[in-house]
Amino acid sequence: MMERVLLIRYGEISLKGRNRRQFESKLEENIGNAISVLVEDAGKRVSKSHGRFYVTGLQSERLEKECLEVLSCVPGIVAISPGVAVESELDAIKQAAIYAVELAKRDLNPPATFKVDTRRADKGFPLKSPEVNQEVGAAILRNVPGLTVDVHNPSIHLNVEIRPGRTYIYRGQVQGPGGLPVGTSGRGVLLLSGGIDSPVAGYLAMKRGVAVDALHFWSYPITGVRARDKVVDLCKALRKYSPDLRLLVAPFTRIQTEIMDKCPEKYRVIIMRRMMMRVASMICRDQGGLAIFTGDNLGQVASQTLESLRAIERVSEYPVLRPLLCFDKVETVRLAQQIGTYDISILPYEDCCSVFVPKHPVTKPRLDAAEKAETLLDVDELARECAMNIEVFDLG
Repeated sequence: MMERVLLIRYGEISLKGRNRRQFESKLEENIGNAISVLVEDAGKRVSKSHGRFYVTGLQSERLEKECLEVLSCVPGIVAISPGVAVESELDAIKQAAIYAVELAKRDLNPPATFKVDTRRADKGFPLKSPEVNQEVGAAILRNVPGLTVDVHNPSIHLNVEIRPGRTYIYRGQVQGPGGLPVGTSGRGVLLLSGGIDSPVAGYLAMKRGVAVDALHFWSYPITGVRARDKVVDLCKALRKYSPDLRLLVAPFTRIQTEIMDKCPEKYRVIIMRRMMMRVASMICRDQGGLAIFTGDNLGQVASQTLESLRAIERVSEYPVLRPLLCFDKVETVRLAQQIGTYDISILPYEDCCSVFVPKHPVTKPRLDAAEKAETLLDVDELARECAMNIEVFDLG
């Protein structure tokens, strides 16, 4: 009996030592969670064998494609190949190979070429790998018109894996994000603005196994509802990579107006960012977070010089990690386009950071000057009030 199957490869996890099983178990759980929106009893459809995962029980080609699309966004997965599984019997393997090639050929412009590669993990199978290649290749040529063999650069590369009791036939592959499964590197808080950089930083944190809580500072009514909704949409786009991602919206209006009224103009952004770090530290403490992630890029704006970054992070109780620190802007834009956040980020709704930028912000702030300016504020009370009134948004 022939059964549809998705063969899932992972890479970096295989380099782990004694804790490898922990990473594999988390990836298996994340795979099941990802396809649970499409199929019932998703966990029962995922199995592991010989350093790979398999998703079985997909009843239609449409469901297979939908699962393939969802799984291509799961961190930890390197590549996914659609295929079929059959009993390890030569006639069944031939029929499955013909079926797989016919499916692949539909999406190609003629002339189409193919190649068969066999891996015989079951050494008890009566034919050796080259002999299986010949038998299966001949069956394909007899039954699928318009095909020729090309062993160097085929348009259809058919793989046959013969294992004890079960053989897998698959073609091509869809790339996954790679990296580590979300949840294997702890939890962190992402400072999420409405710009291009911070969503990409969040994606890179997820790709390294971090479960992310997104924290957005909203200065309503100075910044409108559309600015907040833009961030909601960014989070929905990022949830493809981590379905458990949460959005926390912090009321920042009072803090910003206090800074505007009482602090030196050129230090406003530095003090504002320091207040954000204080609030983020409180959220980290409450949620069991281990680090704060930002979209900072070295030298991109006045608040991202080394002097500014040093002055800002001094108030944080947790490590401040900046995945994009040395990225070129073109690299960041390309990655934003790839993960589906770019078109949302460029919508013309300003966040609280862009609204309050002074004409001449300090680029090399002195730490003692920033601390002196803050004495005009009740920083502890302001940060505590902001953290206590954070709203957790339902992302659906």
